Amino acid sequence: MPGRRPPSRRVSAAGWTFVAPFMVAFAFAFLAPVLYSLYLSLFRNQLMGGNQFVGLANYSAAFTDPKFWDGTGRVLLFLVVQVPIMLAVALAAALVIDSGRLFGKRFTRIALFVPYAVPGVVAVLMWGFLYGDRIGLVGWINEAAGSQVLTPFSREWMLVAIGNIVTWEFVGYNMLILYSALRTVPGELYEAAAIDGAGQWRVIRAVKLPALRGALVIATIFSIIGSFQLFNEPNILKVLAPTLISSSYTPNMYAYNLSFLGQQVNYAATVAIIMGVLTAAIAYVVQLRGTRRDS
Repeated sequence: MPGRRPPSRRVSAAGWTFVAPFMVAFAFAFLAPVLYSLYLSLFRNQLMGGNQFVGLANYSAAFTDPKFWDGTGRVLLFLVVQVPIMLAVALAAALVIDSGRLFGKRFTRIALFVPYAVPGVVAVLMWGFLYGDRIGLVGWINEAAGSQVLTPFSREWMLVAIGNIVTWEFVGYNMLILYSALRTVPGELYEAAAIDGAGQWRVIRAVKLPALRGALVIATIFSIIGSFQLFNEPNILKVLAPTLISSSYTPNMYAYNLSFLGQQVNYAATVAIIMGVLTAAIAYVVQLRGTRRDS
């Protein structure tokens, strides 16, 4: 409009003043570590000559490192199997709680969320006790059955046992995301569906699931990031099953052990950068597909 004045510099300065604390924290907490890790990945501590610039040599070594790819493949398998199961359980729980036909809805909602409030170390130690062959629940079940019915501490079932712990921890968290999205659905849509004679399943398919699409994308992205960051569960269970979980069981464990136990900080930074790029790429693809469906 001809009478409207452009925003003054004083207003712009005030906006930057409000944003400045976040930008400073973001720079120190995110940008600085990423840039420093990228810097470290371009060097290598040589036996002769000390820390020297090697360019992309560390990345070439990582792309041909069987330990790195073994851990990455294990994490990808974990992601493909565990994340859909966890989100399906969380979705079912959110739909049941939102249906209004569940007795004790508040108690159920809190009970499902409580495992997320339990510290991760405590949760893994608790499940490690339950998995025990001698004094744990699994040992009691096997003794009652007279055979090895459950063997979580075996090479075939170790990853499944870890997936069970992660699912138990985060189902309530994802349920809360999905349930919060359901609570924002306008009541007029339900009234229109009732007038059309739609039953519960039709309401779920035509009203609730489309409304949950954005929340499902967010929950999926969070779960993908969490899968690639898998560390606490296998690292703690390694004490209970040292022959089944190696120091490179997951990429995060590999980078941690390279840095703090192997004194290979540069190579550990390389592994971290590659995993960060891989995680960001997969999360971006999921987000892109989700936004395309929305449009």
